[in-house]
Amino acid sequence: MSSRRLELAGGTIAVLSIVLTLYLPSLLPPPNLPAARDELHAAEIIQVGGAVGPESLVFDPNGEGPYTGVADGRILKWQEGTRTWIDFAFTSSQRKDCVRPFAPELEHVCGRPLGLRFDQKTGDLYIADAYFGLLVVGPAGGLATQVATEAENQPFYFTNDMDIDEHEDVIYFTDTSTSFRRRQFSSSIFSGDKTGRLMKYDKSSKEVKVLLRGIAFANGVALSKDRSFVLIAESSTCKILRYWLTGPNTGNVDTFAVLPGYPDNIRRNPRGEFWVALHAKKGPIASWILAKPGAGKTLLKLPLSFKQLHVLLVGGKPHATVIKLSHEGKILEILEDSEGKSLRFASEVEEKDGKLWIGSVLMPFIGIYSLN
Repeated sequence: MSSRRLELAGGTIAVLSIVLTLYLPSLLPPPNLPAARDELHAAEIIQVGGAVGPESLVFDPNGEGPYTGVADGRILKWQEGTRTWIDFAFTSSQRKDCVRPFAPELEHVCGRPLGLRFDQKTGDLYIADAYFGLLVVGPAGGLATQVATEAENQPFYFTNDMDIDEHEDVIYFTDTSTSFRRRQFSSSIFSGDKTGRLMKYDKSSKEVKVLLRGIAFANGVALSKDRSFVLIAESSTCKILRYWLTGPNTGNVDTFAVLPGYPDNIRRNPRGEFWVALHAKKGPIASWILAKPGAGKTLLKLPLSFKQLHVLLVGGKPHATVIKLSHEGKILEILEDSEGKSLRFASEVEEKDGKLWIGSVLMPFIGIYSLN
């Protein structure tokens, strides 16, 4: 091909990239949800000073917190009395270069803590770090210790979320992909990657067992109140999967719920219902791309940045959507900040004392929404 044709081809690709990411998402935004209550804009906002991405929120056995992991590898604790965040723990000892709030190129050095859960009996905090696997730190905090880094000779590549069965002393957790790192999450979705896994860690034997393979972007995890099943967010397909732990369907998996967007973390409330945070609603552009096996892979060959790919995935204006599901998977409630006035890109919803504490994997703040 002549240099002139190469220039034309390059120019065409550049124009296509601009049209795809600047114009189409705003013209074809995600759909409105008729059953939604557009009230999350009333949430109280708490900035996470000097940090970004409070993805998971968890309270300790004494009710203190919440604690949250942020993008520079630290785990912070909220001090309600002084209304300040303090450093509690970290997942990497290599902290020298971990000084910027958001530096994706250093995540493999600094760590990226995602799902957090406390062992209610011991006060230990378990951490799913995207790069360092499953870790634990004691009630005093400090440097976390690695608990598990592989299963069946396959290293974890994108450890994401977990839940703890206090009765059986086991932890159910996800590895999102065996091919893509956390900072490549858009590529994982557009490529059609289905290498996610659900695993079980036995705290007594220290063994890890793979329960389920072939998950398209394995994400949030939540154990049912009666411990009969565990839920897994399959973000790429906008589904919540149910893996049966007891009863006649033991070992089988089915679809628990189909959602209007990409589910992130799942958290059970005191009544046994489940709150699901949607990273975003799925718009018509993403729906078309994800329905065509080759479309996403073709897009990945274009000179599109992470931000441009993300715009295609989430559609127009950033927003926040959270959904409450019954024990049977029925949608009970949808809450939104459809214009993103206060909240955007919700990653987790923790219900406590009549309030929803809402995290975000991308924003520098959390939200508190009163249910009363």
